[in-house]
Amino acid sequence: MNAGPASPTDRNRAATKLDEDFWAILRRAGAAPDESLDLLDTALALAALERRTRLGWYRSHAARLVDEIAEAAREVGRGVDGPAEAMRAVLFDRYGYHGDQVTYEDLQNANMMRVIDRRKGLPVALGILYIHLARAQGWACAGLNFPGHFLVRLDRDGERAIVDPFDGGQRRDPADMRGLLKTFLGHDAELTPEHYAPVGNRAVLLRLQNNLKSRHAAEGRFEDAMKVLDTMLALAPREAHLWREAGLMRARLGEYGAAIEALDRFIAHAQGDRVRHEAATLVQQLRARLN
Repeated sequence: MNAGPASPTDRNRAATKLDEDFWAILRRAGAAPDESLDLLDTALALAALERRTRLGWYRSHAARLVDEIAEAAREVGRGVDGPAEAMRAVLFDRYGYHGDQVTYEDLQNANMMRVIDRRKGLPVALGILYIHLARAQGWACAGLNFPGHFLVRLDRDGERAIVDPFDGGQRRDPADMRGLLKTFLGHDAELTPEHYAPVGNRAVLLRLQNNLKSRHAAEGRFEDAMKVLDTMLALAPREAHLWREAGLMRARLGEYGAAIEALDRFIAHAQGDRVRHEAATLVQQLRARLN
């Protein structure tokens, strides 16, 4: 006999179990060394918390891309030109991934599942996919400490390429990067070695989530912003500034007990007497509201 449709209670239990599984992925990532983080899988778990969708199809899609890039790169020689071309040919030409320049502020552009569904997204979301696929080939690849626009560095055999996943995997030379920098920081901004430095996996994931948090907060959706901030804390529980931000946002939402707890965590992790004193003063004020 075929089972009937699932009851609302059964569906809620299944959704709750999925949420628990995704939170478990984030907490394991938060406890793991930065170099061991699986960028794409963690980004998918972040997306799944919003969509309550299993990861299987998205993992299979990524595996298919890995295989096709490996095939495209079968005959590449030394250096970065062959790998960069193989990535461009498969990810951007064959599958049509591209930066969403028309509806850039759309929240879907920072949700990795929707980025894969729609084949478009923010620079950092496309960059996460690019890095995952390149590393799966054994190529050294990392995001850059570049403000305003996420860029990727590909290294192989002593050669280096700076790639823009938002623009079809196009290479960026110093003149391009200088122009981008001035766009985001002003006419007087100049390139420094810091802008070529790689950033860790955790920082890339936080940058992805910060796009969501900032958009929610800018439009007054502070409860949604707090939900995103909770995922950031799960990923980076030792980042003091996130605990301070959580304390201030919880206080704004009237959740004074949770705000005090977050600020206490900030005080425990923060550097500098002045900032700790300011946080302790705010904790005293919040405790007074609870009494």
